[in-house]
Amino acid sequence: MTETRIVMVDDHGLFRESLGRLLESTPEFCIVARSATAAEALDALARIEADIVLLDYDLGDETALPLLSEIRRRWSALRILMVTAGLSDENTLHVMEAGASGVFLKHNSPDRLVSAIRKVTSGEVWLDDSSFRSLLAGKRNRTEMLGRAQPLTARQSEVLRGILDGLANKEIAWKLKTSETSIKAVIQELFQKAGVRTRSQLVRIAIEKHSADWLKAETNPGR
Repeated sequence: MTETRIVMVDDHGLFRESLGRLLESTPEFCIVARSATAAEALDALARIEADIVLLDYDLGDETALPLLSEIRRRWSALRILMVTAGLSDENTLHVMEAGASGVFLKHNSPDRLVSAIRKVTSGEVWLDDSSFRSLLAGKRNRTEMLGRAQPLTARQSEVLRGILDGLANKEIAWKLKTSETSIKAVIQELFQKAGVRTRSQLVRIAIEKHSADWLKAETNPGR
């Protein structure tokens, strides 16, 4: 049986020690370092060989994101599993984008943690249902924020005005002297900016959230 070398990074000493003893009861697991801070973790990783880091998100007065990014930069093959009491939708997205291989919530059972470690060390991703929903919500929120931050081009504004006037794609195309295919492409751009999938959702978002920018009289010159 191949040994899995584990580095634990958690600022709560009691949790760190109790979890370490529990994991070492699994024959294939070996705890090679226990760290309370990012500095201790980096020092340990520079001196030893490891397969996976179990990393808490909250490390005292700092978060684990800078440490996660540094580990990925210096030891790209090393797997990282966030073991945390909970993450916001935004932070779930951040840690996965920064290179974590999964998020494990501390209230889950030890048996599930063993499964998560095995899955991550084999090169897979671990996300339970709640973390997966949180990741999707984080992505959706970002899409909405990007949509609010991005102004419309002149063409997009013209097409949106046609939609708000209740015109069909063919009617908008005739009014703007372009093809219906071109109008459909612009509508997809609008969907992406608004983070929606239907015309009715686009109208609602435009009225509720973009009356001060998308619906103003002036348009941007770019097309």
